[in-house]
Amino acid sequence: MPHRYPVREIARQAGVSEATVDRVLHRRPGVREGTVLQVEQAIADLDGQRTQLRLSGRRFLIDLVMETPRQFSGLVRDALEQELPGLRPAVMRARFHLRETWDTAELIAQLDVIARQGSHGVVLKAPDTPEVAAAIGRLTAARIPVITLVTDVPMSTRIAYVGMDNRAAGATAAYLICQWLRHTKTDVLVITSSAMFRGEEEREMGFRSAMRTYDPHRRIIEVTDSDGLDETCGPLTARALAANPSVGAVYSIGGGNRGIVEAFAAAGRSCEVFIGHDLGDANRTLLLSGHLTAVLHHDLRADMRQIAQLVMRYHGALPGDQRPTTSGIQVITPHNLPAG
Repeated sequence: MPHRYPVREIARQAGVSEATVDRVLHRRPGVREGTVLQVEQAIADLDGQRTQLRLSGRRFLIDLVMETPRQFSGLVRDALEQELPGLRPAVMRARFHLRETWDTAELIAQLDVIARQGSHGVVLKAPDTPEVAAAIGRLTAARIPVITLVTDVPMSTRIAYVGMDNRAAGATAAYLICQWLRHTKTDVLVITSSAMFRGEEEREMGFRSAMRTYDPHRRIIEVTDSDGLDETCGPLTARALAANPSVGAVYSIGGGNRGIVEAFAAAGRSCEVFIGHDLGDANRTLLLSGHLTAVLHHDLRADMRQIAQLVMRYHGALPGDQRPTTSGIQVITPHNLPAG
């Protein structure tokens, strides 16, 4: 069976004779092990170069559709724009459709516009609802792959979920809180932006499950529908503090952390442990000032790299199959704060 590369091309790449290459390809004796490795490396190099040629001049247009606080969408935009130069010789451009709060009907309408206009891929952070799943199905029918980011829509035709293991993130938060509060009797406030986001629901489930294991008698006070915004989280936290005088710790799943800090200050209350998510500017400031105890963070640039590779593989620009790896959960304190 002929090899995918001509013997002459492999020999030129390896710097050996064509006869030597022929012996290696047909597994004949009389070739030193080092020379065999040299020929095998030459074939691997040719594979890599063929991939580069396949990518050369290819242009991809992706759409990011996200309902999320501006702090997080800014992190995603920055991470993608930092990764784009590294995708050369392919060229990838992005259109951003970002809102802090988004009426479901309007979000669906935006996805349907993309399905009609065309795109090489959609990166989606949206509620897990039947309507969203149906819109993903229409994008799939239009040969537009959908990749969910941070929060999943599992009962849909999306090709992959990219992000951290949200249950593990919630369990990590519970473990840290139990360790840091083991000599303190205080209730814990858990704040989510919306019950419709699968990722937040999984974080809360992971948190509650781990709390039952580590500290089953500690009370959890739930605050929902904060939209992850400071102006909403502040009043909701203030009401929770007024109704629950023993609250002294917070796990903020959805954001709005400045509003939470301001509510504690206005009530004259201290927060013994405060754990949040993601390293936006506000959380960096709160971490350095001591208001946040720790931030659960993951590498968004690595997420963007995986998304780009998934899109290019879907369209045949990269060889093989790829299953995205789960983003690692990093516990960030003021002492290991990443630069930038």
